[in-house]
Amino acid sequence: MELHYTKSKSPVLSENDVVSSLVLTTAVRSSMARRRERRSPATEDSERRKNRDETKSRDGQVGEPESDRRLIAIFVIFFIAIPAVSMVVYKVKFADRVVVQTESTIRHKGLVKTDIHFQEILTEHSKASENSSTRHYDYPVLAYITPWNSKGYDIAKTFNSKFTHLSPVWYDLKSQGNGLVLEGRHNADKGWIQELRSRGNAMILPRVVLEAIPGELLRKKKLRAKAINLIVTECKELEYDGIVLESWSRWAAYGVLHDPDMRKMALQFVKQLGDALHSTSSPRNNQQHMQFMYVVGPPRSEKLQMYDFGPEDLHFLKDSVDGFSLMTYDFSSSQNPGPNAPLKWIDLTLKLLLGSSNNIDTNLARKVLLGINFYGNDFVISGDSGGGGAITGRDYLSLLEKHKPAIHWDKESGEHLFMYRDDKKMKHAVFYPTLISILVRLENARLWGIGISIWEIGQGLDYFFDLL
Repeated sequence: MELHYTKSKSPVLSENDVVSSLVLTTAVRSSMARRRERRSPATEDSERRKNRDETKSRDGQVGEPESDRRLIAIFVIFFIAIPAVSMVVYKVKFADRVVVQTESTIRHKGLVKTDIHFQEILTEHSKASENSSTRHYDYPVLAYITPWNSKGYDIAKTFNSKFTHLSPVWYDLKSQGNGLVLEGRHNADKGWIQELRSRGNAMILPRVVLEAIPGELLRKKKLRAKAINLIVTECKELEYDGIVLESWSRWAAYGVLHDPDMRKMALQFVKQLGDALHSTSSPRNNQQHMQFMYVVGPPRSEKLQMYDFGPEDLHFLKDSVDGFSLMTYDFSSSQNPGPNAPLKWIDLTLKLLLGSSNNIDTNLARKVLLGINFYGNDFVISGDSGGGGAITGRDYLSLLEKHKPAIHWDKESGEHLFMYRDDKKMKHAVFYPTLISILVRLENARLWGIGISIWEIGQGLDYFFDLL
């Protein structure tokens, strides 16, 4: 198995690397665990005596020649021991953040693989493990929940312990006359929040989209102070643990980020908001401050543009922001159909943000949350007009039931896809996450030393959460 590295020594995983590592590690641990469970000390003594006896001549048979034993020893050393040790060294070097590698139902059933059949998905997708609390990774996991996919609310309760942060998409900060208004309190579900907190320790950070006219907001000191006060006050009154702010893409659309002076004002506003939240005690723990996550988009090319969020911005905000929710999805569109988040593009994005030096700041890297999509896309690829768009898990299952397609693994992107023709004979390409595509990205996040953010949990399949 070959391992490929960038100049920064940050590993770039191929699908074979991850799958091979996973299969070998799981098989070895599973085998060892089963042996430990079955063997008592007395049994082990008996087996040792039996092994000693079997080395002797028995019933007139001659023992193995010395040369044969040497050949066997050489075979064991070179083909079993050395690869096993290499795997251990590899895992120790890059996997120090793994908490525990438990065996989930989906792994026992052999469902985490590239060669999958549509019927396996239809049969197994709802059969999540009964153990919904064990985490397989100790890095931060931010999960978004949207009001228009109510399933996410139930998923958040069931798998509460799998997440460190939950972000219901509730708020918009808008311009109103000469002032500002924070809309969305009607979305807040206090009963749901109470139930979440009774089940686990995931922090509640509602998302706030900054839709206020940026030219006015950023230039006027009083408006900036008003915006910050509205957000902090809402967190106090509804006892949130903080917020997730989304503004960068809006500012880019308004052209704010093309102006160097306005760009500096924009970054300064984010910093001021983060500092204000950090100076406010958490409603659940006076010893902790409120948390602040910031949503950033990925660069679209290797050469950073003015409107891109880059490494200098990351360093400027690092002390004021607890996590950067990186939107590493939506790589393709109906005008340019293809995979949702190709692996090479993900690694390029991370390299641009975290740098190519040999000394990546591990504390800073841990604040970067790799975006993982739990939705897919159904693209129309016949003709020149394009078409189609996002689909949820429910849509995906309906397509599988109706078309019974052959599902293919695209090694370059690390995603599964299938083709079908609709009732009008138009050809479609469907990309939707699978267990192995998600696992590859979870492992990639681990190797980079970063966390993850999921958009969004109401769109996924139940057994996806066994992987977290």
